[in-house]
Amino acid sequence: MSLPDRRLLLVHAHPDDESINNGATMAKYVAEGAHVTLVTCTLGEEGEILTPEIGHYAADQEDRLGEHRIGELAEAMKALGVTDHRFLGGPGRFRDSGMVWGEDGNAAAGEQIRPDAFWAADLTTAADLLVEIIREVRPQVLVTYDQFGNYGHPDHIQAHRVAMYGAQLAAVRSYRPDLGDPWQIAKIYWTAMSASHLREGLRRLKASGDTSFDEWDPDQAPPFAVEDEYLDARIDANAWVEAKLDAMRAHASQIAVDGPFFALSNNLGNEVWGTEYYRLAAGQRGPVGQGGFEDDLFAGV
Repeated sequence: MSLPDRRLLLVHAHPDDESINNGATMAKYVAEGAHVTLVTCTLGEEGEILTPEIGHYAADQEDRLGEHRIGELAEAMKALGVTDHRFLGGPGRFRDSGMVWGEDGNAAAGEQIRPDAFWAADLTTAADLLVEIIREVRPQVLVTYDQFGNYGHPDHIQAHRVAMYGAQLAAVRSYRPDLGDPWQIAKIYWTAMSASHLREGLRRLKASGDTSFDEWDPDQAPPFAVEDEYLDARIDANAWVEAKLDAMRAHASQIAVDGPFFALSNNLGNEVWGTEYYRLAAGQRGPVGQGGFEDDLFAGV
């Protein structure tokens, strides 16, 4: 397998997570000639269906949403230009665990978890599947969630655990040589939302007269937002924002084109989606630019 000099691996829980969190970054690096690999851990079978015509695909009816979302993900990857996208262990190996909303406003695991759910997966078993991919692709940079999965979703938390453990195991020379030659990932990032960027967006949205996020206080950023002093990289990918929005539109069962996500771009301009932020979780920080952020995930590699 002939690989470009720069290789980026992203580990996400469900189809659509990648487009919302990192779509512009992915499109930017593909356009610049980097090899971008997406690993999605579940099919998102438990997702809430926003398109009435496929409402019968729901988990408590025909249970066909997962197979439908395979197609949505494929279309999203076309929009971003990503040709290497895989499901951890193959499509359907791990099922979407579902979630409930807690009193604190964060997601959490429900009381009933199926034995085939990703949340119930053996960590080493799941990590080994990623080890094999890491040793094949040999990425210098890995992107996944923080230890809380950004907002508490059990599959996001499990994806974080699998990514971090898989990266550690992949580097050990004596560990499972049958899975390929060892590979040390130089830099690991956790995807993040800038609190200052969010506050500015909410203020501009309110000033425009849009009420989509009226319940959010611009002066009180939600728990999943990260203050800029704890952010390490800011990727300006505004040139690829239309690709990101097209990828989000491809996930039509989960993202409403006339809903608040797109109200943001309609009222604030597409630049709201074109800047993506990251926390460096492993590796050495590279040179920083404007605002004290790295402007390239491969900086210093």
